[in-house]
Amino acid sequence: MTTQNAYLRLDHETVRIEVDGEKRLQVPLHHLGSILCFGNVLVSPALMARCAEDGRALVFLDRDGRFKARLEGPVSGNVLLRRAQHETLSNLDKTLMLVKSIVAGKLKNCRTVVLRAARESDNPEDENTLRGLAQRLGNALSRLAGATGLDEVRGIEGECARAYFNSYDRMVRQDREKFRMDSRNRRPPRDPVNALLSFLYTLLVNDCAGAVEGVGLDPQVGYLHSLRPGRPSLALDLMEELRPVLADRLALTLVNRRQLGISDFVERPGGAVHLGETGRKEVLVAYQKRKQEEILHPVLDRKIPLGLVPHIQARLFARFLRNDIEVYVPFIYR
Repeated sequence: MTTQNAYLRLDHETVRIEVDGEKRLQVPLHHLGSILCFGNVLVSPALMARCAEDGRALVFLDRDGRFKARLEGPVSGNVLLRRAQHETLSNLDKTLMLVKSIVAGKLKNCRTVVLRAARESDNPEDENTLRGLAQRLGNALSRLAGATGLDEVRGIEGECARAYFNSYDRMVRQDREKFRMDSRNRRPPRDPVNALLSFLYTLLVNDCAGAVEGVGLDPQVGYLHSLRPGRPSLALDLMEELRPVLADRLALTLVNRRQLGISDFVERPGGAVHLGETGRKEVLVAYQKRKQEEILHPVLDRKIPLGLVPHIQARLFARFLRNDIEVYVPFIYR
């Protein structure tokens, strides 16, 4: 919900949206997987309680998409799973195995995005650069397999992330001068592409946090991302393999199809760039449509909506931590 001064309240089995006392929209609850409120949006206590009861995410962000708060209901899952999650931190071999799988999934999915952009490019120089980047990511996967420590794995991941984002604007085919991106920057983003990516990553990390909480895991206890007060490290771990699929590729689609223009972004004093209200609505609609697309999940071997992938992967996390499976299998997009 991006309309300022809107009021969301529970009306039987629907969410009623009012502005200045007048009904603007009424949506059945079962159609809503989560509710995101941007800026000055009010939510009734009854609707908050129902969201907590149903396990439906209710997230509050400021008008620029920065996270403010998230409603949580009673802790789900059992204490034995969370105990296993904490104990894994002391098991270096098991942690290393998990982290290598997460990074391998991320690199493979980044490589898929890069190769697709190379095939679609009509510029030979861009195509050669992107194919070179794909080769570099492939070589990194070989190095990753032989890594013997967490710092080495994190080093490989960081090196590849820099190379990937340094070439990201090679995948932009429309209005490249306006949508130029020299490197990844945030807090605050200083160009439209970084603003778009940061916004999409905010949406994705909240979906991942909801997924890990839904299976009873603690979103703050992660493995690739070190522990830090207030940081949802496990949600960030899960997000890594999904970034290229649910965020990076979608950002390119929105720009290359001109669904977003430079007028959809606002530059603030100090050089910070953020999505404007119209741009946010366009991205939210596109993100929800992207999550409804069906893909073949490699582990389940059947088609599911892309939006269910974080929940499936969170369950695989839980099974690995409980020693129900020997290896965590990341999601690989094909």
